[in-house]
Amino acid sequence: MREVRAKGLEAQALATMLLQRARLADPLAGVWEAADVQWWWRKLRQSDEVEKLFWIDEDGPVTGVLLTGGGDEPWQCDLLVVPHSGAPDPGTVWQRALEHAAQHATGGFEIPVSDDDAILRGLAVSSGLVPGGQDCTAWMDASARPAVSSPPGGFVLADCSLRPHTPHPMRQRNGADVAQRLAECTLYDPALDLAIEAADGRLAAYSLYWFDPVTKVGLVEPVRVEDEFQRQGLARVMLAAGIERLARKGAQRIKVSYQTEAAAALYQGIGFQQTSTTTWHRAPSGNSQLD
Repeated sequence: MREVRAKGLEAQALATMLLQRARLADPLAGVWEAADVQWWWRKLRQSDEVEKLFWIDEDGPVTGVLLTGGGDEPWQCDLLVVPHSGAPDPGTVWQRALEHAAQHATGGFEIPVSDDDAILRGLAVSSGLVPGGQDCTAWMDASARPAVSSPPGGFVLADCSLRPHTPHPMRQRNGADVAQRLAECTLYDPALDLAIEAADGRLAAYSLYWFDPVTKVGLVEPVRVEDEFQRQGLARVMLAAGIERLARKGAQRIKVSYQTEAAAALYQGIGFQQTSTTTWHRAPSGNSQLD
């Protein structure tokens, strides 16, 4: 076992390999998929140039500490572990993660911990981190996917890949370079991007779908319906079409994460089954005081 440091796309590649190994080792363990790490790359962040920590055996990375964020806002700190891999002692890695985050995240940081992970939950409590928001994770077998339907009258389901000269639908919230940044990600496929347009051409909704050919997992991230177009069934139509595309690509299982009751009703209403929850444990600014 050896420790290495990497940043930028090199770190993304190592994290991708690590999370793919983790998913192959356990069908449900952990918080993230490889595609999640690639999704985080969509916009320029201060953390791009911060080294990430990895522990590697003869088959590749088995443990990692990632930092994602910028400015004075709380950063995200992730501990990634391949189950049953002989990874380094969790307590040692946890301490390294706290030290690494305290060095770079001057506005504080958050560590997402699966509520099923008793070891990391215990370390979070003993370190003085404060539990905060919670995410839910749900899965669907591709064989149980919903039927595809047409959008309601006046709306059109748009295949973004057929409109290469149209600005990426995520540009407004993520910056002008979002298409270029996503194109740098090995798991990103623009043919899986979907949008819904209103009769007047306005963007009503959009969503991205990620297929991992190594794990055969499809990830839904993100799904957005603009405020004035909500409660018209657009998300359900778009999700059914996107999940169908994932299944045709070869996805055997589909995963989604969410926070709100409205999102839970949407995803569970089309067949997703909640399997776990994750709590975000926060360290305040000046976190170098943590034990």
